[in-house]
Amino acid sequence: MNLGRSIRINKCGVVILGLLFMCILYYLWSSNSANAASYAFSKNPNEINLRKLLIGSIQAAQHGGFEVVAVSKSRDLHEQSKGKTKEGANNPVTDADYRSNCVMKNGLLRIFPKLKVISEEDDRQEQCADVQLFDLDPTVLPESVTVPDERVSIDEVDVWIDPLDATQEYTERLHEYVTTMVCVAVKGVPTIGIIHNPFTMKTTWAWRGKALSESLVNLKHDADVKHPTIIVSRSHAGAVKEQSKQIFGENAQVITAGGAGFKVLQVIQNNATAYLHTTHIKKWDICAGDAILGAIGGRMSDLHNENIAYHRDTPALNPNGLLAASLSSTHEAYIKRIVESKRFVR
Repeated sequence: MNLGRSIRINKCGVVILGLLFMCILYYLWSSNSANAASYAFSKNPNEINLRKLLIGSIQAAQHGGFEVVAVSKSRDLHEQSKGKTKEGANNPVTDADYRSNCVMKNGLLRIFPKLKVISEEDDRQEQCADVQLFDLDPTVLPESVTVPDERVSIDEVDVWIDPLDATQEYTERLHEYVTTMVCVAVKGVPTIGIIHNPFTMKTTWAWRGKALSESLVNLKHDADVKHPTIIVSRSHAGAVKEQSKQIFGENAQVITAGGAGFKVLQVIQNNATAYLHTTHIKKWDICAGDAILGAIGGRMSDLHNENIAYHRDTPALNPNGLLAASLSSTHEAYIKRIVESKRFVR
């Protein structure tokens, strides 16, 4: 045997090995891509995993909040007016509303392309040019919270988002009232609700009958309805204060605040026994709060004691006001007084 003879490389074999290596890389890449896609969807493209939609909705609210805070640090919010509310108050919109909408709506649609998303604001492409969307991140749910998998038909799911609740207060730098909200309605029923305060970074969420954020787990609510504390909107506080005293008695305390999301949180946190709104209100303002209250044993209804439907085919406007309480028994006692008073019946 001639050990000095040089080793000859088979070029055909090298090509085959190279192709094999590329096939392996492609398989690994496509496998990872498929896993990423399957994280959002089940094998049936017409179904959606509600646990993953919960995760995406929490991220949407939080990332929308990043835009709200970023714009607040600028000198000019580019405030415009969408007209007057029924109470005669200014109805403003800012760059923060549009940029938050871009992140929240487009972020959800990138992960769940077939999802029906209903937002307060229209898409403004000039506001979306440089916003950063998000990828689904399961770590937004703490390990201490157990959230089940549940799949439903995507045609049964409608997502309502409010990119910036309490815009008027935002323009006044009253940031404690400001929230971003996402609500998942299944067959028109508010099922998952997220209310996020971007300036405190506190996120409150609930999935009716399934799971609660840690801040909701150990909350206790008082069933005493003899000493009502009613929270109402700043925009029409005068008339509602007087009417509340007449309905609930002179012992009733009436406090005012901005933002429907903030007011629901005050009810949840025992700072108010009920939230009363006597005129029309848009569903993206209230759907998330409705879902959270339903998950903790409370109730929100219109002032005729009817549940509010959040199906895509229903009007975005709820014309009959609302009453919200953290205990269904409190709601029942208060709504009875309101119905009997006939003050808000139209």
